[in-house]
Amino acid sequence: MAKSKYVAYVSTYTMGDNHGIKIYDVDMENGRLIPKDEVEITNSSYITISHDGKYLYSITDFGVEAYEIGEGGSLTCINHGSINGMRGCYLSTDYEEKFLFVAGYHDGKITVLRVREDGGVGEITDEVYLKGMGSVAERNFRPHVNCVKMTRDNKYLMAADIGMDHVDVYELNHTTGKLKLVDVIRSELESAPRHVKMTKDGKFVYIVHELKNYIDVYSYTVEDGNPFFNKIQNISTLNAYHASNSAASALNFSEDGKYLVSSNAGDNSVIVYRIDQKTGELTKLFCLPVSGDYPKDATLFPDNKHLVSLNHESGTMTFFNVDLEKGLLVMNGKEMKIKSPNCVIFHKLK
Repeated sequence: MAKSKYVAYVSTYTMGDNHGIKIYDVDMENGRLIPKDEVEITNSSYITISHDGKYLYSITDFGVEAYEIGEGGSLTCINHGSINGMRGCYLSTDYEEKFLFVAGYHDGKITVLRVREDGGVGEITDEVYLKGMGSVAERNFRPHVNCVKMTRDNKYLMAADIGMDHVDVYELNHTTGKLKLVDVIRSELESAPRHVKMTKDGKFVYIVHELKNYIDVYSYTVEDGNPFFNKIQNISTLNAYHASNSAASALNFSEDGKYLVSSNAGDNSVIVYRIDQKTGELTKLFCLPVSGDYPKDATLFPDNKHLVSLNHESGTMTFFNVDLEKGLLVMNGKEMKIKSPNCVIFHKLK
């Protein structure tokens, strides 16, 4: 049986190089990425792939851009759409590929756009400006939306507000594309919820907190038409001994959904947890250095035997062999230079 082939897409900021998305062939055997192509786009803060695997969407200075994923993982631009605001920092689609959600860090705004039949970006259906005043700290005093993610049952949009220390939960009207606030998942003051992920079975939610360096685990149920989030665990992203002023960053599942990866800037480490498939609880396997500065994103290769870290400040990607049973992380070759990398996605070719 032929082995599955993958490409990897990496989004970057574009200072002096206007090719914001890099495409790589994945060398699964050696745990490396081989440069393949690059796409002209400005400041690709974040990218996402539609759940049917046909389209890739990216943040850009001008709003969002839609691409068709071709044979071999090539990207062909379909169109771009304005989000009528400041540049976004995160985007995702709903599970029917009808709507695209954009998180606005700078203006504290959620933008909902319709997805066209051809996968292109359609008109804006809703704009929600988050309100409120938090603690008067350096940034934690006004809304900054850092992540927007639908629940797996496609009913609710979870929006992590890193400035106001909570995740707002909105009901999505699938006809109008409008959002209605129905719940708030509150985090500790100045904990800064950064990213939200939900298990494939739709039962558990993970929220990584940038400033307090931990992950909160919630169970998710719907009762009488209302969502319920019940906290079942709080677990650190750091070792007991660690660098001061660390900030948690990444949050990624392994392809098989059995492991969760996070990273820590300052401490410059990556942490891998095993996920209990029944309870949703996390068990720390290891937290080890990534040989780079500010690992903004880190994830396991689809084989769970290798790991890549995107080191934003040092402008590198570092690669490791991983033994999850023994808790080992060993660098496997030289770092790869890449300017200001933001996020990486592995994509299985058809």
